[in-house]
Amino acid sequence: MESEKTINKNIVISLSVDELNIILNSLSELPFKDVYTLIGKLNQQANSQIKK
Repeated sequence: MESEKTINKNIVISLSVDELNIILNSLSELPFKDVYTLIGKLNQQANSQIKK
């Protein structure tokens, strides 16, 4: 059997601020150790766009 290779690709998703807040609130219900990097990335990207 061939081994699967994980390929990380970036995608762009357009969300309203309300939609992003729903996602962040949902992520906050999960264990912090599993989601803190994702929450950080979402916050960083959102903040850079809001400041423009």
